[in-house]
Amino acid sequence: MEITAGGLLEIRITRADVGKRVSVRRVENGTSGSSAFTDTVGVLTSWDQGVLTITRKNGESVRIPESSLVAGKVVPPAPARRRGPAASFEELARVGARAWQPLESEPLGDWTLRASAGFTRRANSVLPLGDPGIPLDEALARVTSWYAERDLPAYVQAATGAAGTQEMLCAELERRGWVNEVSAEVRIAALAPVADVEADVAQVRLTRAPDEDWLARYGRVEDPAAARKVLAAGESVWFAAVPGRAIGRLVVDGRWAGFAAVEVDPAHRREGLATAVMAALARRALEEGASAAWLQVETDNAGALALYEPLGFALHHAYHHYRAAP
Repeated sequence: MEITAGGLLEIRITRADVGKRVSVRRVENGTSGSSAFTDTVGVLTSWDQGVLTITRKNGESVRIPESSLVAGKVVPPAPARRRGPAASFEELARVGARAWQPLESEPLGDWTLRASAGFTRRANSVLPLGDPGIPLDEALARVTSWYAERDLPAYVQAATGAAGTQEMLCAELERRGWVNEVSAEVRIAALAPVADVEADVAQVRLTRAPDEDWLARYGRVEDPAAARKVLAAGESVWFAAVPGRAIGRLVVDGRWAGFAAVEVDPAHRREGLATAVMAALARRALEEGASAAWLQVETDNAGALALYEPLGFALHHAYHHYRAAP
C-alpha cells in the first residue's frame, strides 16, 4: 500500500468481478531501480494463475501480473459522449445487420453465420449476439469448418465499448490465437442536422439500385452479382451518385438511417461532394420518417472521420473482425 495525496490506495476487485469494467493501477520497476505507476481501464475479462486480463475499448487486451497491482476498483460504464439518440448495443447491431444482409446465413444458437461469396468482411463473418448454445471451442470449430466448406476464411465480428460479454469474447478469441484484422467504429447522430447542412444537393441523383458507374466507384467488387444482392438488401435502400465523382448508400429502417459507401473520386475531393451526398440521403431518410443516423467507419480512416465528426457523428462502440489463426 502507498499513501498519496488522494489517500490510501486499495485493491477492491476480486475474481468475482470478471466481466465488469474496472480501473487498476500497477507498479513497474525500471532498469535503474526506479518504479512508475501505470493505469489501465477496461473490462476484466479473466483472472487466472495470478494474471489479470483487461480488454480496453479499442479491443486491445492487457495482461497484468497480480503481484504488480497496487490499486483496483470497479467503475461505472463510460459516460455517453454522443450527441445523438440513445441506443443500445444490441439495437444498433441488429439494425446494422439488417442493413448489410448476407447471401447465406445459418444460426448457431444466438450467433449468426454469414457468407456472401467473400464480398466484405461484414457479410462474411459471424455475428455473435448471445450464446452459441455449445461450448466456445466447439462453436469456433463449427465456425471454422462452416467457412472452410465455402472456401472462405473464418471471421468473428465482436465489439468493445458495448457490453461485457462482447469484450469477454474478444479476449477469448485472442487467447485462442484469432487475429484482430481490422477495427471500425459505429457512430451515431441526430438525423436532422445532417439534412440541414449547407450543400449542393441538386447535383446528387438518387436511385433504388446501383448502376455500373456506382459499382466502379465503390471499387471493392470482385463478384458483381454477389455485391448487387448484398448492397440492394435492406428495409428501404437508396443509392446516391454525383455522376463520375461521388457515391453513397442509405438504408432506412424504422427510426434509423444508415449511411455507407460514401466515396469520392480523389480528383474531386474537398469540393463538398461527400457532404452533398450525405445531406441528400439524410433528407430522403427524413421524408421516410427516420430521426436518427448511424454509420460505420474504420478507425484509421482519418478522411472519413473529418467528414463525419462535424456532422455530429460521435462514437457509440467499436467492433473488430477476428480472423481464425492459420
